Amino acid sequence: MSSTSSSNVWLAFALATVLSWGLYGVLLHLGQSNMADPANGRIKAFLIVGVAYVLVAVLAPLAILLAAKASFTFPAKGLWLSLAAGTAGAIGALCVLLAFGAKGNPAVVMSIVFAGAPVVNAIVALLVHPPAGGWSAIRWPFVLGIVLAASGGLLVMRYRPMPAPAGAPPTTGTPAR
Repeated sequence: MSSTSSSNVWLAFALATVLSWGLYGVLLHLGQSNMADPANGRIKAFLIVGVAYVLVAVLAPLAILLAAKASFTFPAKGLWLSLAAGTAGAIGALCVLLAFGAKGNPAVVMSIVFAGAPVVNAIVALLVHPPAGGWSAIRWPFVLGIVLAASGGLLVMRYRPMPAPAGAPPTTGTPAR
């Protein structure tokens, strides 16, 4: 493997995350909608998401650690911060389902989440890991990217497609002539 291709492995994983998290909201909404339980479908869907996390986030790393003959020592600080990260993710997943239950459109909810989360991440990451050279070393394109991400979330919210009136026939997306 060349050094160029191996140095871009992170990008492949990042793009795989974009794909999987991009599908997450739509699949989650479809899952809750197909639980055939208007009162508890969201919570049932969240329970199954938890099962998926056990399968993927518990069994897979356990197998990888066992295969690598890794130590099962977990320093307290790393353990508690990792638990906080998982809790934040689970709270976010629950809040997404609650947003859907409050009649949030999956396209809008997830667009706001994925526009806002990078803004929060960038700010908190910069506070935790200040840039080399201080705050003045932050280049304007980075700041512009943050502003554009926030603006994108606001635009999605402001110009979101409204649901069709109850009983309206579905449209095909092709304008009538």
